[in-house]
Amino acid sequence: MRRPQGRVAAMPTLHAAAITTPRLVLEPLTPGHAEEMAGVLADPGLYTHIGGEPPTAADLRRRYTAWAAGAPDPGTSWCNWAVTAGGRAVGTVQATVEEHPGAETRAALAWITGAPWQGRGYAAEAARALAQWLAGQGVHRLSAAVHPANTASERIARACGMRPTGRWEEGERIWERRTTAPA
Repeated sequence: MRRPQGRVAAMPTLHAAAITTPRLVLEPLTPGHAEEMAGVLADPGLYTHIGGEPPTAADLRRRYTAWAAGAPDPGTSWCNWAVTAGGRAVGTVQATVEEHPGAETRAALAWITGAPWQGRGYAAEAARALAQWLAGQGVHRLSAAVHPANTASERIARACGMRPTGRWEEGERIWERRTTAPA
């Protein structure tokens, strides 16, 4: 999955907060996570469907610093978490939250789990926790862009209650779910 992008108008900025599940802690992502995350994201196989190559710690430090500064559009919030299991980083989850005046608040989700930790349900557990947190923040609709050959990410989207739509962006199918967030 590629990093969701956001471009819209005026909503109070959301900030990532710590989220816990029975097995995981989602910590707000900071530049201080760069060194450990470079190891988590080092397997070139992680980029088969999303493109790119493993980032260096310096690349991640720059990226995380930019994300921490916030989206350039005041109506968009970038929320990013390091997913940890047993105190060790295993991946990330992200949400780009947008509010369209007079319309529903939406969030585009993305996730990635390091190769050694795949197949343990961590991404699904983290993404479900993120979806629940977003609904509690008043987000009405969740989406994810998933490459059609990435069956693992399709399972994660389904675990979050998303269903495939007929929409496509850059070769990826858009999955979507309406939350039970208050109107």
